[in-house]
Amino acid sequence: MPHLTRPRTVAALAALSLLIGLLVALPARAADVLLSQGKTATASSSENVVFGPASAVDGDPGTRWSSAFGDPQWIQVDLGASATVTQVQLAWEAAYATAFQIQISTDGNNWTTVNTTTNGAGGNQTLNVSGTGRYVRLLGTQRATQWGYSLWEFKVFGSTSGPAPGSGLLSYNKSGVSSTQQHDSNCWECTPARAFDLDPASRWATATDSGWVDPGWIYVDLGATAQIDKVVLQWDPASAKSYQLQVSNDANNWTTIYSTTNGPGFKETLTVSGSGRYVRMYGTQRNTPYGYSLWEFQVYGTGGAPNTPPTPPADPANPPQLIWEDNFNTPAGAKPDAAKWRADPGIGQNNELQVYTNNDNIQTDGQGNLVIEARRQETPGTTCPIDPVSGKGTCQYTSGRINTGTKFDTTYGKIEARIKVPKGNGLWPAFWMMGSDFLTGRPWPYNGEIDIMEILGRETTKGYSTLHAPAYNGAGGYGGTYGLPGGADFADDFHTWTMLWNSTGITYQVDGATVFTVDKAQLEATRGPWIFDHPFYLILNLAVGGDFPGPPNAQTPFPSRMLVDYVRVYH
Repeated sequence: MPHLTRPRTVAALAALSLLIGLLVALPARAADVLLSQGKTATASSSENVVFGPASAVDGDPGTRWSSAFGDPQWIQVDLGASATVTQVQLAWEAAYATAFQIQISTDGNNWTTVNTTTNGAGGNQTLNVSGTGRYVRLLGTQRATQWGYSLWEFKVFGSTSGPAPGSGLLSYNKSGVSSTQQHDSNCWECTPARAFDLDPASRWATATDSGWVDPGWIYVDLGATAQIDKVVLQWDPASAKSYQLQVSNDANNWTTIYSTTNGPGFKETLTVSGSGRYVRMYGTQRNTPYGYSLWEFQVYGTGGAPNTPPTPPADPANPPQLIWEDNFNTPAGAKPDAAKWRADPGIGQNNELQVYTNNDNIQTDGQGNLVIEARRQETPGTTCPIDPVSGKGTCQYTSGRINTGTKFDTTYGKIEARIKVPKGNGLWPAFWMMGSDFLTGRPWPYNGEIDIMEILGRETTKGYSTLHAPAYNGAGGYGGTYGLPGGADFADDFHTWTMLWNSTGITYQVDGATVFTVDKAQLEATRGPWIFDHPFYLILNLAVGGDFPGPPNAQTPFPSRMLVDYVRVYH
């Protein structure tokens, strides 16, 4: 017998329709965030190169993904880590789906359907769902038009899964084993232990002896059984496209707790769940022609037999406090304060043409400035690249370089100097910092270099601020260029260069205006490890010639002077 109900009035139906519409259009919950924007997206097909899957997750409502004209088709996004997914928002183009599923996966291969629609009307759809995974897919099974499927926006909302209570780093200074290890001039002693030492400037790499091959693997012994909830991989460019994370109790029988066929390289923070004493990265396909290499392989969880990791350095106070300064308020002709500075004599690097003297080219002017003077002055018995002005290979110029290496260094802080730079082809003034471990034998660029200010005398309307590390250095350093308001010339007056440096990044300023910022997380996700959490010392110098500025010419003025009003450090 059919179930009889009273007919609804038109007004009641309208109210019900409005209520349903409001429920469908509810925004993401306050605790949820947009997880998909800017993440890696792939699709079963694209109509052409203009309408690729990345256009559906770029946050731009004017770009779109569009598929080939056929059923089924799909688009999926890699959230980068496991997440609790609560809502999916779809902004359809005219080519929409009448039937589709929203699916979630932990590995990009095995899918769970969390929403099924069989009467889609296109337009803007908000779907409240419930599921946990790293990958979210829209699988279209029936098109509404003769065209394909097309989305202006594919937005996934939710929250990333957090570690278990009491979870901590379990892998620090634990022993590791790998399929092979590299030991040559390109990667000296790149043993498994390097991946577990919390030193972002040392790495493990597979060997080149028989060519780089698949598979390649590395595992860590946690010392006892542990419950694993997070793994952090900081890849060298020699990274894995396809790999598994595996756990074992005996280092022989392995269980996969995570797998991917689309590893992005650089830094991956992976929420996982598994139990074992041993944790392995098992690479089966490389992203490059080279092998597998990890700067860091960090395992987090509970249990194990962890070693206590070193305490991170403290960030500067807010506001920071002055801890070191030199205002150069000494009589004319005085040398740099020996309690604060030491001379750094010798022939310069980078194919420079000058000899740095033992403070012969540095003195105060009696007006509150330190003067570093570059001179056309031959130094017999020395060898430099050929000077294009004189045609000689004997070093034709002298200048000065000083540093605080054995006197003062700092980790983080506000580092500032007021400087007037010279103008002329081949001149290269700089205010910069080197990792203090350089003085105890760690070679550049593994110690790290922070260039606060560099100016090229041939183009003194442009400034440079740059970071150098093993994964990005020299011409490939991570930096920015900038100018003064109105295109003013840096050489016309004093200017103040400031660096604000803490555990999350660096902000560079000129005359109080921000000119370039470095976000640690973005750097690690796009270029390589951040290696700037240890002491650095200060350097001032004026170079002549070299790879970066080019050589001087007959019009370059000598003597040329770099003036420093003060240097101050706050923490």
